[in-house]
Parts: sequence; C-alpha cells; structure tokens
Amino acid sequence: MNRPQRFVRILLCCSLGIGLCTNAWAVETVPGGLYLHPLAEGIVRAEYLNVPVLIVNSVAVVGIPLSAQTGEHELLLRYADDTVETRHFHVSAKQYPEQRLTIDNPRMVNPNSQDLERIRVESAQMREQYIRFSPLQHSLAPFVKPVDGVTSSPFGRRRILNDQPRNPHSGLDIAATTGTPIKAPTPAEVSLTGNFFFNGNTVFLDHGGGLITMYCHMSEITVHAGDKVDRGTTIGLVGATGRATGPHLHWSVSLNGHRVDPVQLLELFPND
Repeated sequence: MNRPQRFVRILLCCSLGIGLCTNAWAVETVPGGLYLHPLAEGIVRAEYLNVPVLIVNSVAVVGIPLSAQTGEHELLLRYADDTVETRHFHVSAKQYPEQRLTIDNPRMVNPNSQDLERIRVESAQMREQYIRFSPLQHSLAPFVKPVDGVTSSPFGRRRILNDQPRNPHSGLDIAATTGTPIKAPTPAEVSLTGNFFFNGNTVFLDHGGGLITMYCHMSEITVHAGDKVDRGTTIGLVGATGRATGPHLHWSVSLNGHRVDPVQLLELFPND
C-alpha cells in the first residue's frame, strides 16, 4: 500500500475513534466486506444501491453484499442543500471456501409445501428487519463478541447440505454449550423475536444507522420486542433449535440491508 492510501487509513481510524490504524487493515472491500469513505463537511447522507448507509463520526461505513460483482461501485453523497455527488470505489474478488454438512432431518434441506409457505412468511419478516434504518443514538465502540466460543463456521462459506448446493453462509457460527448466555454486542433495541423454521429461536437487534444483528438457534429468548438493551445485556441462551447440527450461535451482522462479515465489525470497533 502506498503512503497516500496509508494516510487515508490513519485518518479513518482517528475519525472512527478506533485507535491504532492496524485496526482498519482488516477491512476488506470485497463481497461480504466493508468500504469506508471519509465525508466532507456538509454531507448529511450517503447511499449505496439506493439505501442509506451507516455514518460514524463523518465516515461512511458501507456494507457490500455477498452477491456483489467485482469492479467499480458507486456511493452517492447528499449535502444539506440537496446537492448530490457520486464517488466510485472498487470491490475486489474473494473466493470463500466450501463447507459440506450433513443434516439428519431431510425437511431442513428440502422443505415440504407447508414448510415453504412458513419460510416465505418468515423470510418477508426478516427482510423487513434488514432494511430498518433508525437514528444512531449510541457509540458502537466497543463492538463485542456476543458469546465466548470456538468459530465453527466462518462467514461466507459456500454451503453444501447433503450434497446439495445452498446459499453462502451469511453469518458467523460460534460453538458453545447449551445455555451459554448470548450478550448484545453494543446498545440496541430488540426489534423482533420469534421461532423460525431454519433459524429456530431468533432475536433481531436494531443498533441504529442501518446496523442490524441477528441471533439464531437459541434454547431460550430472554428479551421481548421493544426492549432497550445495553452492551453486555443477555438476550438469550445458546441452543440448537431450527436447522442446527449442534449447540451454537449463528450471528449475522447486516449493514444497509446486506449481510457482512461480523469479524470486520469486531475489528473496526475493537474492545481495547
């Protein structure tokens, strides 16, 4: 990386309040990654794919979808006087590894017609959550891991279930014993709870600014929709409900409607 680019990284780190510039090196502008863009004075809104993006201390934090094509992408910048500017950035290719899993319950791989109707309704509910955009009211730093445990399945893996290709893994799986507390990574409002066909007992948290997190396969949910939670508040317990091969937390992080690698948020807003 040349010196001007490094200088921009340092400015971004200082603006975000995340300390040493090494915390930003892990940010990858790839499918499922992030793009950071410092904003000039007077810019009040940034949009990517016609959706507003998270702004933290005059830095746009853009979530890139796993389905994004490599090449040039556009970030739209809006000023208070309605002036609009466009900035281009490059999304690089990334090859995620393949993961093969065996699911004992065949309906969890090939649902029947009744299951499909339930899945359709639940998918619409989840899409509504991912596109939420409420005001950012709290500092995101530190953004902490919701449960201690071993990463059993990283973000982005190309899933093969019972020898059938499925969508890439859009979250981070953390293996832990049943009953382990799951904690909110940063302040939020509980925006939805419920039991879903694939995800089991699930909680959605709205952190503001288009940052939404989801927690799945819980053995027990300990919060209700509308609750306000602080960083470290227990929201549920690890379990194996829904489509799960063992007790673990499936943790998804969504920015501007797109699932991104949770590890990048942990490293962007570290706990140090």
